[in-house]
Amino acid sequence: MIIDLRDIWYRYAGAPAEALRGVSIGIAGGELVALLGPNGSGKTTLVRIALGLYAPRSGEAAILGRAARSWSRRELARVVAVVAQREDNLFPQRVRETVRLGRYPHLGPWTREQEQDRQTVRRALERCDVSGLADRWLWTLSGGEYQRVRIARALAQDPRLLVLDEPTASLDLRHEMELFQLVRRLVDHEGLGVLLVTHDVNLASRFADRVVLLSDGAQVAAGPPGEVLRRETAERVFGWPVAISTFEDRPQLTPLRQDR
Repeated sequence: MIIDLRDIWYRYAGAPAEALRGVSIGIAGGELVALLGPNGSGKTTLVRIALGLYAPRSGEAAILGRAARSWSRRELARVVAVVAQREDNLFPQRVRETVRLGRYPHLGPWTREQEQDRQTVRRALERCDVSGLADRWLWTLSGGEYQRVRIARALAQDPRLLVLDEPTASLDLRHEMELFQLVRRLVDHEGLGVLLVTHDVNLASRFADRVVLLSDGAQVAAGPPGEVLRRETAERVFGWPVAISTFEDRPQLTPLRQDR
């Protein structure tokens, strides 16, 4: 188990209610786990606890069997790579330079880049199919290209777990599918563990091994998509009527119109 959260409770200072109530989740290598739920359900808070940024009020948060809060940022970056939802790049950089930043956790303050580091960067570029963009400036990239570059930078860290926060936000259909297929390939062929936070319930259902559904800080259900994404559960959590169909043996949700 790479990340192991057990019975996590958390309340923000001054808040009238708990942000998380007894949530448990484990993620191992070679599996893609999707974290689903409406806005304010506790997804971001849970990720921050998993990464040791917040201390739970009660419960246990561990990374590779060690308390999440005990890891230094450099140590953690050698195990877990995070691709945040938003990122402002303030410096003019080329793609190769950006991906090379992923090697920082493995280099000391006076350590120069070695051949192994250069090979890791080349491989990360290849894995994300952005080798042909290596000499391009970041500002010339499309949204889909930039997302793949950000994932390549994360892979240059040589992590065992990849955390993706809304990776397909603002992407068109083609780039959404390319990104999900890339992540699925990394899981299946390289044994990477992935925690995916997303509002795209249907793509999560198609690509994830397991989904965890949160609502008001509580874990409503967890397991294979077909067991979790049932009509009654989805309607209760998302507060909207839906129809459920099946595509490639995975549930797909269609929001229904409401006449007022």
